[in-house]
Amino acid sequence: MRTPPPPSSSDALFLDFDGTLVELAERPSLVQVPQELPALLASVSAAVGEAMAIITGRRLASVDALLTPMRFSGAGLHGSELRTDPREAAPSPEPVLDNAARWLAARIDGDTQLWLEDKGAALALHYRGAPERAADAERFLNEAVDGLDVDIIAGKFIFEARPRGVHKGAALRALMQRPPFAGRRPVYIGDDTTDEDGIRAAQELGGLGIKVGEGGSDAVAWLENPAAVRIWLAGITGEGRAAAEERSPI
Repeated sequence: MRTPPPPSSSDALFLDFDGTLVELAERPSLVQVPQELPALLASVSAAVGEAMAIITGRRLASVDALLTPMRFSGAGLHGSELRTDPREAAPSPEPVLDNAARWLAARIDGDTQLWLEDKGAALALHYRGAPERAADAERFLNEAVDGLDVDIIAGKFIFEARPRGVHKGAALRALMQRPPFAGRRPVYIGDDTTDEDGIRAAQELGGLGIKVGEGGSDAVAWLENPAAVRIWLAGITGEGRAAAEERSPI
């Protein structure tokens, strides 16, 4: 993989959140958002004609709360939620996994090493504090959703169940059919296995996939960490271009 070329104002940018724009935390609620991030994303979005979306496993409402007062287009819960007008509130998907969530919560009750995140339209079982419990987490989640029309995906110390066919690649393709994304080159940036669908979709549509951090990927370009992603994004803004010019030799 190579370092990606600078972003262009004619691109459509699709950004994962945790592990891409911000560093991962033990729990999603503990994530630390850099103070400058909301304003940076607003500048980036303006530079690409609002053709910037956050595609995340979180609820969009969660991202909105972390980036307040800014709000952006995006896809939440891997694509169960779609929003192309940032002025709109985040949609509320149907809580299709309620029974599975209740069963799983009871199954791990008292287990301090596993943590259930009930997203309504998706269920995530985290084991970041006990990597050796991966097999338990996968088995418990499979038992909870047995017989349901869902896919189970593995991420960084997490297994997640989501409605079958819902993934970040499908979300990118759906957004690319709508303004202001249509007709642009898609660029997808993500760090986890759940982002590979988005990376592949962007590249299949003639765009660019960028992998963040370590690990195998189908992406053709790479950035080291979220700080590097933020620096790369700043290259499309007026301040970012001015800083780059100052660093360039005469």
